[in-house]
Amino acid sequence: MNARAALLVSVVLSSLLSASISSGQVSFERILGADKEPQNWLTYSGTTLSQRHSLLNQITPANVKNLELQWIYQARSLEKFEATPLVVDGIMYTVQAPNHVIALDAATGRVFWTYSHHPVRGRPCCGRVNRGLAILDDILFMGTIDAHLIAIDAKNGRPLWDTTVASARSAYTITHAPLVIKDKVIVGTAGGEYGIRGFLAAYDAHTGKEVWRFNTIPGPGEPGHETWGGDSWKTGGGPLWMTGSYDPVLNLTYWGVGNPSPDWNGDDRPGDNLYSDSVIALDADTGMLKWYYQFSPHDEFDYDAVQVPVLADMEWQGKPRKVILWANRNGFFYVLDRATGQFLLGKPFVEVTWASGFDEKGRPVLVPGKIPSAEGTLIYPGNPGGTSWYSPSYNPRTGLFYIPAWVNSSSLFVKAPVKYREGREYAGGTNRSTVAFDWSPAPNFRKEEEGYGAVRAVDPHTGEMRWEFKMADVTEGGILTTASDLLFSGGREGYFFALDARSGELLWKAAVGAAVQSGPMTYSVNGKQYVAVNAGTCLFVFGLRQ
Repeated sequence: MNARAALLVSVVLSSLLSASISSGQVSFERILGADKEPQNWLTYSGTTLSQRHSLLNQITPANVKNLELQWIYQARSLEKFEATPLVVDGIMYTVQAPNHVIALDAATGRVFWTYSHHPVRGRPCCGRVNRGLAILDDILFMGTIDAHLIAIDAKNGRPLWDTTVASARSAYTITHAPLVIKDKVIVGTAGGEYGIRGFLAAYDAHTGKEVWRFNTIPGPGEPGHETWGGDSWKTGGGPLWMTGSYDPVLNLTYWGVGNPSPDWNGDDRPGDNLYSDSVIALDADTGMLKWYYQFSPHDEFDYDAVQVPVLADMEWQGKPRKVILWANRNGFFYVLDRATGQFLLGKPFVEVTWASGFDEKGRPVLVPGKIPSAEGTLIYPGNPGGTSWYSPSYNPRTGLFYIPAWVNSSSLFVKAPVKYREGREYAGGTNRSTVAFDWSPAPNFRKEEEGYGAVRAVDPHTGEMRWEFKMADVTEGGILTTASDLLFSGGREGYFFALDARSGELLWKAAVGAAVQSGPMTYSVNGKQYVAVNAGTCLFVFGLRQ
């Protein structure tokens, strides 16, 4: 075959391949109406409300025992596989760490195309991970380990634009799936262990130009600046490393903000340190702050409040109310009014010893002496928290909120002096957890009691636990619920399982050979429902036996 003929064949094959994965454009109207097309999964959490609840019901408590493996995608990466895929009209889009996008046939696992971004820098604290993508029209959006935002043609994997969001040299990074709102793509910067000054920014989806920016650590002249002593705001942290949510009626977007820097020594940052460890509600068009609520003022435990905000409409004390449901890393479950930020409920869902409750305005009441010290102070929950980035779920049918929890987790928090150096760790101490992290326990790790992972079902109206499913090891697996009252999750013990969402009864499980460290999702192709989850370095897809 001569060169000209080979080129012609290549062009024809490329054209056929692009045509084979074409789908209807994903308008923002489609994203807002995601509940009308449950066969697809159009955002990181399923919808902009982030309930991670699907209306698909082909797989039921009666037939879930017939689930079997349909196909596997083996990533070419040894990093943690924490992404949740998108599915659009039979095409799946996912990211293998750190920044490689793959388009697959959602029914068979056939790879259509790949796009690779090779970061020149990037030092995230906890692995070179990426948790997923956003889509608008025919464009995919990915944040990168070296703090870029990249637009990619969903039909063929070709890059369209590449915007530098922040300096990777200063340890800024992006690890979460972007959020599309109208014609904008919103991302935040991680790097709280390195003394960044965090921010959330919106970019024009078609040009990559910045439209607005909100500084999570306010500078001089910005509201909240007075909560930072001296010049501590310049290296105050406030990272954002999980995807936010959006209420189209209020036109507000909600994001959880992470720890202040340094993590475990607050001596050089006196004050409440806004907006660290807070939920912020911003006008989606302008980025203007409408309200905030700070879960852990002047945090010295690294209790990042980056959990996914879950939006729900429910009856509250006899009246309809728009609320945010939030299981926080600090060990408390919260209900907030999402129009005003009013504190409605706060109750521990695991053991908590750093605070004894709340005052009338919802500010935590601290327990004297429960702060990090040079010799170490034992605190519940430990540094891993009662939960963390792994997604919870809210099922409107059962009315229950489901939390992937770390139970009996404590840490010995040790405070130490520290000086800021650009791009270097800026922690101000350490912690010695009684439950080993998945990447490595502390060098002097000593297990003092039996910590474990669990799925805990909580009544949002009271904060009371309805049931618990206990695992043999801790968990970093997210939760999915469906309209047939199934709950899917996994954990570090290497199983993917299905529970009865009303009772917590185990109905099915499959060994996946490695820890589940991702949020499961579900979709349908040609009338067949599938459930997908990442474990280890593989993407597993299950469906009912035919």
